[in-house]
Amino acid sequence: MELTERIEAYLDGKMTDAEFHAFEKLRAENPALDQQVVAHKAFIETLQAHGQKKRLISAMNSIHEKLDVAAIKAEILPTSTIIRILWNKYKINAAVAASVAILAVFTSLLSTGYFSHKNASRSDYNALRRAVSLELGKVKQDQKEILKNINTPVNPGLFGGTGFALTSDGYLVTNSHVISGADSVYVQDSEGQSYKVDVVYEDPVFDVAILKIASTKFKSLGTLPYSFKKTSSDVGENVFTLGFPKDEYVFGRGYLSSKKGYKGDTTAYQVDVSVNNGNSGGPLLDTKGNIIGIIKGKQSASDGAAFAVKSKYILSAIESIQADSVRPKIVLSKKNTLAGLSASDQVKKLEDYVFMVKVY
Repeated sequence: MELTERIEAYLDGKMTDAEFHAFEKLRAENPALDQQVVAHKAFIETLQAHGQKKRLISAMNSIHEKLDVAAIKAEILPTSTIIRILWNKYKINAAVAASVAILAVFTSLLSTGYFSHKNASRSDYNALRRAVSLELGKVKQDQKEILKNINTPVNPGLFGGTGFALTSDGYLVTNSHVISGADSVYVQDSEGQSYKVDVVYEDPVFDVAILKIASTKFKSLGTLPYSFKKTSSDVGENVFTLGFPKDEYVFGRGYLSSKKGYKGDTTAYQVDVSVNNGNSGGPLLDTKGNIIGIIKGKQSASDGAAFAVKSKYILSAIESIQADSVRPKIVLSKKNTLAGLSASDQVKKLEDYVFMVKVY
């Protein structure tokens, strides 16, 4: 309860400057506390939105009770001289009542952030999930040959994204929004081979999903060439990503421009990297070959502003699986063979560990 009270005081701006800075430092040092703050903020916003909705419904009901619907109908149907006289007499009242109702609706929608959230999700923020054609006539013959002898649907799927290996034995990570609502999920490697995967873990709050290749045809990937960074990265660091905005992987390079993501999201970085639909779920690495995050979206209004979930939330997802799963323990690679290589050599080593994700 004391911790909850401190979090609420922090979120409500009721801390002194010293308390605020101390709490910010504590958040940066304690990932579990940081997650609690983010979750509690989302919980409070949900309660506030619910309360505003209830107040809107109550206000609209109150307005409706004061309207004489039958009289208004009679007034607006000028079937006789008497009705026209009554309409002329009461039309101002009806107009005022209608205006009040409309004003109440729009005021409530504005106060709940309906329009800003709607516009942000549709135009200002792009989650980078790539739509894939369902027309069978567009499927190339060579694709059919690849898929002929494996348990994969013939059509290329509804949506696509990117994922990358956590372990050599088939554990992968991608964004939760990439596989959300899927009937089945497949991944395709750099050689065009497709495998069915199981969704092992999904966290929509932090936008992380962990997959496991289920196909018996899958062979071990070998030792991963990258490691996962546990500490925060610094603004100005050079970074790069590999993903599937089209049917072959695309390399993107840039730098980390902010330690916070879209609208101050502390669970993500902002990076100046060119990304497109289909890059969601791709790895974000520093030049030393450390995974520092997962690409999740971009700001449509700014060509260079992309966002990536921080790597510590991958580690948190793995810890959550270990806590309540009978599966073998996920052991991440601590070796890094990318450091010191040129960008082209790093990409060559990475390509076997980055997968196209197809959702059906």
